[in-house]
Amino acid sequence: MSPQQPLRTAFIGLSSSGWASIAHLPALRSALGGEKFSIMALLNSSVPAAGASIGHHNLPASTRAYGSPEDLAADPDIDLVICNTRVDKHFETILPSVKAGKNVYVEWPIASNTTDIDTLVAAARKSGSRVAVGLQNRWAPQVFKLEELLHGGKLGKVLSSDLRVIGGTDDREILVTKGKYFAQREIGGNVIVINFGHVLDFVLHVLGDLAPGSVQSKGQIQRPSVRVRDTSTNSIVETVTSDVPDLLSLHGTLTPSKIIQEDATLSAFFRRGQAFPGDPPLAWSINCEFGEIRLLSTVGTALFSESNGERVTIHVHHFDTDTVEEIPWEWEKEQEHVPTHAKSVLRCLASFADAISEGKGSEGGDGWVGLEDAARRARQIEKILSDGERKAQ
Repeated sequence: MSPQQPLRTAFIGLSSSGWASIAHLPALRSALGGEKFSIMALLNSSVPAAGASIGHHNLPASTRAYGSPEDLAADPDIDLVICNTRVDKHFETILPSVKAGKNVYVEWPIASNTTDIDTLVAAARKSGSRVAVGLQNRWAPQVFKLEELLHGGKLGKVLSSDLRVIGGTDDREILVTKGKYFAQREIGGNVIVINFGHVLDFVLHVLGDLAPGSVQSKGQIQRPSVRVRDTSTNSIVETVTSDVPDLLSLHGTLTPSKIIQEDATLSAFFRRGQAFPGDPPLAWSINCEFGEIRLLSTVGTALFSESNGERVTIHVHHFDTDTVEEIPWEWEKEQEHVPTHAKSVLRCLASFADAISEGKGSEGGDGWVGLEDAARRARQIEKILSDGERKAQ
């Protein structure tokens, strides 16, 4: 394969709706995506299901339809596999391609449990498979701006940081039918791992990790009985018992570094559902020696959240002058021309494509997160969640 050729790409889990259709497909269909990717195949639950998706999304008639992960893994004409299924299907659908040594991009969370994640890591090491994980927020322009502010030195070292996240679902008491699995811990996809996990990942990417043994967490299931709403009829169809915390708090010591003062702390809080009217779903402050940085999102918990002109803002309070400065940030040129959900995904996919074409290693790099790095984050979040559950008992 010439480095100039688009990667021959297969989708796993491209349905009529969902993250693949609103984020990944628009990214691949953008001008930049068209230069780097060519959609060649789809894997869904069956060959007819894949064929229906090909038609629904107006993909070329030559697009191959697969119903078996093993058959897709055996296709010699596929350079890259992108997985967007529900999290409990990630492991079984990508493992054959990982074993075959293919390049794989799997959305976060990696898999339902750390046992499956460890199996994927071992398989990738053995086959040489290059695997990227969809922790796209690490490479968002807001994150770059925060790193620039902290490493610029004018604000001094970080003394403490406070994070407050409220959201994950539109209602604190109700889940929609498609999201009922958010109340099932064994599935592995829930608001703690997905929504809070994405935020915690970019926070720790900016600040550095938490010191081992310093983290204290507590989870709480405030509303164990969760009603399930059928969106087609807008009626409640059942009530389920949740075993997933809908509240989680943690406190830990940040590892000292060039930008982090010794004994600096991080306090984080997450609650599922609606925020108090007027309160931001995402509020993150970084208290430094000479100033404080505040990142706010009034729309949602993701950095790409935008609505009616509202989007994530960054301000700095300069202690010496007691003035507040708004810090501007912008999407990259290519990101401006894709839908909101596709912006960070495009950056991550394009960077991964460049790494593949240039023959770079599997450890990850500028613009994409490698499997082993993401696996460490997954284990960290699992420990925070498990420790919090034990303290809640």
